[in-house]
Amino acid sequence: MWEHGGMVNERLRRCMLRAGLGTEALAERAQVSTKTVGRWVRGEVVPYPRTRYRVAAILGEDESYLWPGAVDRSSLAGAELIASYPRRSDVPRQLWTELLGQAWRAVDLLAFAGLFLTEEHPDWTPLLAARAQAGVRVRLLLGDPGGTSLAARDREYRIGGGVAGRVRAVLDSYRPLAGLAEIRLHDTPLYNSIYRFDDDMIVNTHVYGILAAYTPTLRLRRVDGAYFSTYLESFERVWASARPLEQEGPEDGAQ
Repeated sequence: MWEHGGMVNERLRRCMLRAGLGTEALAERAQVSTKTVGRWVRGEVVPYPRTRYRVAAILGEDESYLWPGAVDRSSLAGAELIASYPRRSDVPRQLWTELLGQAWRAVDLLAFAGLFLTEEHPDWTPLLAARAQAGVRVRLLLGDPGGTSLAARDREYRIGGGVAGRVRAVLDSYRPLAGLAEIRLHDTPLYNSIYRFDDDMIVNTHVYGILAAYTPTLRLRRVDGAYFSTYLESFERVWASARPLEQEGPEDGAQ
């Protein structure tokens, strides 16, 4: 580790508190001395890269958040992009349920329907319920069948009401999750569909006039947040503007 300034590392201190780890506990898990951890917290020294990575993993944070001045951000550019696919249908079939099964903190879904998940993966909804029962926060954001944005997408695809029908079909699959998952309906333009599993994310970009199954798709893993945080912020904004599924209008209940 190298010498640094003398300002208390408040981010590190707060992350330790949130994780329930004192100086001795973190030192034991990071395989360093308690004196060393104390110097980190006081801002006297910064760990070497390997130790920074280990501590960040223990605390569930990005090392660039804990020690922003120590990380070469230019070397992180693009590091969050794990894979890209020319079409959503090119995403490995098993990846969706693998990521869902590994989630232990948060699962967030933003789409108009995302019906492919329930249609093509019979274990998707049961696994979603199991993760919610295990304490994972599950939030599902689907298009409002009576909203103007869904109607606009339907006109774009020229499928005569088919988009709203797909939403109603997927809602039938998700209604048994009421009480386990939070479900809201949004009426916002959908520039991307977002599927977040803890620190992994699949982003299905949308292209005018082309069905989502045939548009480019990105797989991200949070490193410094340059990509990941942008899409997560978008999800949060749509979530804040959406209405709970329980506040159904006549269009929602019509099957």
